[in-house]
Amino acid sequence: MKLSLRAADLHVPDGIDAEAALSRTTHLAIGAHQDDLEIMAADGILACFRQPDRWFTGVVVTDGAGSPREGRYRDFTDAQMREVRRAEQRKAADIGEYAAVVQLGHPAADARNPVDPRPTDDLVEILRAARPTVVYTHNLADKHDTHVAVALRALAAIRRLPPGERP
Repeated sequence: MKLSLRAADLHVPDGIDAEAALSRTTHLAIGAHQDDLEIMAADGILACFRQPDRWFTGVVVTDGAGSPREGRYRDFTDAQMREVRRAEQRKAADIGEYAAVVQLGHPAADARNPVDPRPTDDLVEILRAARPTVVYTHNLADKHDTHVAVALRALAAIRRLPPGERP
């Protein structure tokens, strides 16, 4: 699987080969931000937790650089916030015993830019590798522009798959 950015991060909590981890995916969530998956796809995470025949994979499209800065994060740079959010999402995948978590690392502005094909191309690659039966993404009526943009990209990626390969 070839993703568009070097900043992309694929984490497999149980350490098996990335291809094998993705291919066992039954439930996949595509979210904009690192804290979105556990909120919008709790159903899938719980349905797969410790089930030998069901596996959850999470995909985070953006890089976390625009995260709010309060308390101990008040003086953090964008680069530091990217690392904090990446580590938090990896930890969530470890605790939830996900098949994998893929953090694509796109800046939020790129995710919202409809002429930039890279986020959608990355999602197509992941969908082809994972072949999930269930996909979770954001509500198209969400008030957050980046959430809506990612939901539209998820739908576009699914539509690019041949009908027989769509979840």
